[in-house]
Amino acid sequence: MSYRTEEVAYVQPAQPAASAQAAQAAQQQRSTAEYRALDAAHHIHPFSDMGSLNRSGSRVIVKAQGVYLWDSEGNKVIDGMAGLWCVNVGYGRKELADAAYKQMQELPYYNTFFKTTHPPVIELSALLAELAPEPFNHFFYCNSGSEGNDTVLRIVHQYWATQNKYSKKFVISRKNGYHGSTIAGGTLGGMGYMHEQMPSKVENIVHIDQPYFFGEAEGNLTPEEFALARAQQLEAKILEIGADNVAAFIGEPFQGAGGVIFPASTYWPEIQRICRKYDILLVADEVIGGFGRTGEWFAHQHFGFEPDLITLAKGLTSGYVPMGAVGLHERVAKAIIENGDFNHGLTYSGHPVAAAVALANLKLLRDEKIVERVKNDTGPYFQKQLRETFANHPIIGEISGAGLVAGLQLSEDPKARKRFANGGDVGTICRDFCFNGNLIMRATGDRMLLSPPLVINKLEIDEIVSKAKKAIDATAQQLGIS
Repeated sequence: MSYRTEEVAYVQPAQPAASAQAAQAAQQQRSTAEYRALDAAHHIHPFSDMGSLNRSGSRVIVKAQGVYLWDSEGNKVIDGMAGLWCVNVGYGRKELADAAYKQMQELPYYNTFFKTTHPPVIELSALLAELAPEPFNHFFYCNSGSEGNDTVLRIVHQYWATQNKYSKKFVISRKNGYHGSTIAGGTLGGMGYMHEQMPSKVENIVHIDQPYFFGEAEGNLTPEEFALARAQQLEAKILEIGADNVAAFIGEPFQGAGGVIFPASTYWPEIQRICRKYDILLVADEVIGGFGRTGEWFAHQHFGFEPDLITLAKGLTSGYVPMGAVGLHERVAKAIIENGDFNHGLTYSGHPVAAAVALANLKLLRDEKIVERVKNDTGPYFQKQLRETFANHPIIGEISGAGLVAGLQLSEDPKARKRFANGGDVGTICRDFCFNGNLIMRATGDRMLLSPPLVINKLEIDEIVSKAKKAIDATAQQLGIS
């Protein structure tokens, strides 16, 4: 399965939901045609076929507020993906803009390399220690989830060096997992199409199969039996390599970019048991799941396991400025702290402006009880509406998720768990219907993904579900399925 998204030619809706304010703002800027021409002339987009995109033209987003975006044509779009899984507190929060502005005036930048620190990174670290599970009291900062997972590799290897276990070099990950787009992050991830473009992959990283029940279970296995079998592949791989050679296992609590794949309840307890049995560090990539997405502060809490390292980003600042972090379990942190230099760092590690925005963002999540609302109110409502709306739908085979994240499996024959042979094409068809219906819903192969801002209300959830149904119904009609 691929996380790659093909670019779409934007088709102007017949009756756009125009905002007079947005239209006026757009008129004061360049025209859409001018923006598209400049974009095509100078901008290389991530994960894109640039030739195709330049021929069709990008959709130019000019404004955002709450859970909505406006494009340069004045169309109002509901953002079912919170940007890239990250705008947890919604767009237009003045508190975050004010935090950045104030910090830029006081101390716009200084590093923490030379026996120095600054108030924002101190306060942020203390608040993260308060919000994270008790064993996590220390944090290393970077700029993104990709850099966070690079940092994880450095910490893992340094930790085992402090234990005089230098042979522990292998890290085990999963096929169709996503851990970023640097060389190290891309190697950790199990996206084959990314590996094809990386002949310089990092050594000593191997993969086991993902716990994707709908797409990969065979025979009469229950979801719980299948998840347990997939978890036990970890033990087989450890024994194949040799336990003395394995340093860590890394996984997303739920696979985000891989399709919002939620393993059954048997999966993570078995993964944890195996890691403890063979003295292997367990790493939870919380870049997508962290800061409330599942209704818990961290997704590993939803699944009931206890990692040794956690990778953080996205919801840490709600996407307002770039920032990532790695949380270290106390025993890992102690080993790093007490054993000399940790020779790793980035110019912008713990950037004061990013730290100030992250601090303000986490206070909003805490003080407005946004995470609790996702767990007890909007999250259950979102999941209920999706399941009721798409029950017995002719091309929906599965809905997975919790809180405010969901994956909808497109299927040729839902009862037989039969996927479309050309699933990626079908996902693109559906995504295009969403896009032109002013809903941002992502396609990963033949799975449609939703992850709206955590501040969304029930009326806005109804709007997302209604627009998603229109797009999926239109997809079924185009395929001749009813």
